[in-house]
Amino acid sequence: MDILPAIDLRDGKCVRLRQGDYNQETIFSDDPVAMAEQWQSQGADILHLVDLDGAKVGQPVNHEVVGEIVKALSIPCQLGGGIRNEESIRLLLEEIGVSRVIVGTAALKDPEWFREMAAKYPGQLCLGLDAKDSMVATEGWLDVSQTSAIDLAKQYVDLDLPAVIYTNIANDGMMQGVDEQTIADMIELAELGLKVIASGGVTSLDDIRRLKQVHLEHPNLTGAITGRAIYEGAFRVSEAVSIAEA
Repeated sequence: MDILPAIDLRDGKCVRLRQGDYNQETIFSDDPVAMAEQWQSQGADILHLVDLDGAKVGQPVNHEVVGEIVKALSIPCQLGGGIRNEESIRLLLEEIGVSRVIVGTAALKDPEWFREMAAKYPGQLCLGLDAKDSMVATEGWLDVSQTSAIDLAKQYVDLDLPAVIYTNIANDGMMQGVDEQTIADMIELAELGLKVIASGGVTSLDDIRRLKQVHLEHPNLTGAITGRAIYEGAFRVSEAVSIAEA
């Protein structure tokens, strides 16, 4: 199971939001590249980057900083936030050099386009499922749809997707742990044959242990993203990696 430290970018800084609320922001670092190097040095498998400004406006905003991070690291980076057209996909994959991009809003609103892009960029497009009460939230979490996360994922089980990133936004940044309903949703996604990365609420090493237990029973749960917990010192990335690799 992979451990993916999160770097959320806003105005070129490394921040965290509570439940995706742009008015509840904590700035953790003015130097995202140094932060990325720190997580890599602690054994991170992949870096999870979020362009918060991009998510809000619908196109990449912090891609220059992302490019600096990619150049500084030897581990892969994945990026989500505002990726809603092919121009953005191409910019990030081919010019900026991220290993894979995460598409959320556009996968819900334009399924044909998402299928076309997944075929054109096989193994490089992740599906971002941001859910509230198991329903898909879009537009940087500013809007909750009437589509269930599971139903949306079912449309795409035949595509070459490296991962589905499942985030319970009610838990994100709240330091409350991963709840059992979220785990049940992730198990259902894994049983569909999709590779799933857990996100939102990974607060303690007990959460990592619980996800590792799920991974052993459902190997398609392939990773866990953690953010606020590692910035506030709840545990070290290296400790999470030790559990995940055991």
